[in-house]
Amino acid sequence: MKVAVIGLGLIGGSMAKDLRRTKFATEIIGVDNNPGNARIALEAGIADRIEPLETAVKEADLVILAIPVDKIVLLLPVILDHISPSTTVVDVGSTKRQITEGVKDHPLRGNFIPAHPMSGTENSGPTAAVEHLFEHKICIICDHEKCRPQHLALAEKMFQSLGMPIAYMSSDEQDHTTAFISHLPHATSFALANAVLAIEDRNIIFDLASGGFQSTVRLAKSSPQMWSPIFWQNRDYIYEALEVYIHHLEEFKNSLKNNDHEQLSSLIVNANKIRGVLEGENSSLTKNEETIIKFYTK
Repeated sequence: MKVAVIGLGLIGGSMAKDLRRTKFATEIIGVDNNPGNARIALEAGIADRIEPLETAVKEADLVILAIPVDKIVLLLPVILDHISPSTTVVDVGSTKRQITEGVKDHPLRGNFIPAHPMSGTENSGPTAAVEHLFEHKICIICDHEKCRPQHLALAEKMFQSLGMPIAYMSSDEQDHTTAFISHLPHATSFALANAVLAIEDRNIIFDLASGGFQSTVRLAKSSPQMWSPIFWQNRDYIYEALEVYIHHLEEFKNSLKNNDHEQLSSLIVNANKIRGVLEGENSSLTKNEETIIKFYTK
């Protein structure tokens, strides 16, 4: 099977590596608007050849869009205009509502599978691509009822070849859920990094920083080219998530301000309930939300 991967960075490159390793793909056709990235991907064996977008999508049986979500919104209609009726198109962006809305009336909308494989690192570019990145991580497929069965089945087979269990959601539900469990952690990590960088004697802090700080602030190294469009596209749900988070931060702050030891302890005890969710005990979350939290926090 010929697979065109558009965007040869961490996600696209890692998918290409595993699709070759599992023999799902017989040929990887790479597309990247950065000539340096394209060259590195070719030299690293991530892609068999590099082609212009129109050539690649016309030749491919499966097209994977692994570029920033604002670019997906622009390119997806163009790609659907150029593929054959038998070609499947999958996007792997972190937001879905704007992407799906943009092609809802396209004649080949049924060829398109909106997906979010929930895996990654803070690194970017083709040198960050690794094998087994997606193994045992969850993939969300959105609005599957709007996808033609043969194209949905191919996308499911591809993600299963990567070792990914699949959850099904609407685009709106996906964006709402990931605002809390994916996008909010990135926002708080960026904010924490900015808070520490604003301290005048921050070098002392960095010298003393241990694993807890490093793991919390790790996401702040993520690509602004990828994350700024995600925040913008999902801004209403991320705003909601931040409002909820800030409310709980205020509770912690007020317990300290008011010397309320009991309240502080109560907040920590309540937070410990997350252990029950991660270990499969009953909670008020939906089954999809519990599943995604478990896989995302592994």
